[in-house]
Amino acid sequence: MVVAKSYEEFVERRQGWSGSVGFVPTMGALHEGHLSLIRRAREENEKVIVSIFVNPTQFLPGEDLEKYPRKEEADRKICELAGVDLLYMPTADQIYHTDELRIEAPKIRGYILEGARRPGHFDGVLQVVMKLLNITRPTRAYFGKKDAQQLALITQMVRDYFLPVTIVPCEIVRDADGLALSSRNVYLGPEERGRALSLSRSLKRAAKLIQSGERKSEVVRAVMTGILEPEVTELEYVAIVDREFRPLEEVEAGNSIILVAARVGQTRLIDNLWV
Repeated sequence: MVVAKSYEEFVERRQGWSGSVGFVPTMGALHEGHLSLIRRAREENEKVIVSIFVNPTQFLPGEDLEKYPRKEEADRKICELAGVDLLYMPTADQIYHTDELRIEAPKIRGYILEGARRPGHFDGVLQVVMKLLNITRPTRAYFGKKDAQQLALITQMVRDYFLPVTIVPCEIVRDADGLALSSRNVYLGPEERGRALSLSRSLKRAAKLIQSGERKSEVVRAVMTGILEPEVTELEYVAIVDREFRPLEEVEAGNSIILVAARVGQTRLIDNLWV
């Protein structure tokens, strides 16, 4: 595995490749969820690139940019063992410049749910993903379904800007207790982790309701809220939308996503179920 820390070194190492290239963009602190993306990229492509970059523009004031988990040496070893060909680890001053062009999230889908709670967050996400896709020039790029709204907006950006890459959605990976994997899970103490399981528990209950024939979004949300509110510090939202993130009054099989966001202690968690 080759590690490139500058744009120039990356271009030199990437130059001359033939065949398909899979790309997995990350912010590091790699876990089994990231590994599942890397393994899929390895299976489906001749070469695999992983980037590790804690992107400052997607953090709002007061968020955890400075304390976000960073495990550079461990991440390198994980990538090497997973068969990554090229690991890109740029610094912020190599990615961003003064007075540069901006990409902005769409005014509706970019400012609901996560966008409403974190206004401007998706501007930063789309900005950095556009840059990384242009730098790495992959055949396919792999993103997890846990960040469902992010996935939808990146897919839209690729479509709207005619980027020559296929976005590959990948399934959520969970710990044995059901908690969706996230680098921020390290912030949870033992008692908080127990309460955080209410997110996946509420989604499992929603799945059972739907399987039994319930379709009314209002009913599903009410049941989920009843499970969540006694456990979480703050319930931010429970939403049922279609794949284009339009609110649904009734669940549509094959076209629905049930999303939840909540704080447990100081840790903000998201989870979802694709129906």
